[in-house]
Amino acid sequence: MEQFKRAAFSILLTITLLLFHFHAHALQVDVEPSEISIGDAFVIKINGAETVMPEASLNGAALHFGKCGDGCFMAIGTAGLKTPPGVHSIRLEIRGKATEIPLTVKHTAFPEIKLTLDAKKVFLSPEDLKRAEIEREKLKAIFQAASGKHWDGNFITPLKNEFSTGFGVKRIINKEKISIHEGLDIRGKEGEEIMASNSGRVVLAEGLFFGGNTVVIDHGLGIYTVYMHLSEIKVSLNSIVSKGDVIGLVGATGRASGPHLHFGVKIGGISANPASIFNLKL
Repeated sequence: MEQFKRAAFSILLTITLLLFHFHAHALQVDVEPSEISIGDAFVIKINGAETVMPEASLNGAALHFGKCGDGCFMAIGTAGLKTPPGVHSIRLEIRGKATEIPLTVKHTAFPEIKLTLDAKKVFLSPEDLKRAEIEREKLKAIFQAASGKHWDGNFITPLKNEFSTGFGVKRIINKEKISIHEGLDIRGKEGEEIMASNSGRVVLAEGLFFGGNTVVIDHGLGIYTVYMHLSEIKVSLNSIVSKGDVIGLVGATGRASGPHLHFGVKIGGISANPASIFNLKL
């Protein structure tokens, strides 16, 4: 059955692209993976586009392309936590001609856990609430920007330890407050070194109310990685980092119950499952 589904998808994609020509050059469009869970990242790669930058979107969210060779363009996208399961369409347009590429989003069941934290970090004072809101808006503005491509090959795990709390987990904090986990927690000991998941530019390196000492790296084309709860930040604002560079140390600053790394990925302003980005072939 699974082989039949893959074959049917391949036939559908081939038929679609046979109708999609520019100057006698047929485009080759690859989406990997073509079936994802809610929150997962995917790659769309286009060959044969000559020098024309493609435009594409998924459910109204723009995908940002960069060059990957002669006539080759690549973008990373995601289906956010609010995406309903089913077959969705990536709308692709070049020189005013458009087609739709199917993307299957599988039903995904996320677990639920209970946490107990310092009440001051859960039920905020007016001053803390104002600070948290200002920081939220600052991060939102950062994640909306899309610079040129900075990443170099595949993304790596920033801390070579076990994952603890996964993406999408529903957390019930102090029996009252509900929070959806939009990142990946990685176990760590106080002071362990944290590496940049890929090359890019540091666009935030400061203490936040919830995240504690936080680093955000812009990898280009709307892709950002976020590193929270650091005991110490080892990079400065606007510094250029290479994949594997040490950017900070594990800690428990901000809203944390113990030392660990909260690692987040933003794609076009949408939270993506960080575990999925490690599997992308870039």
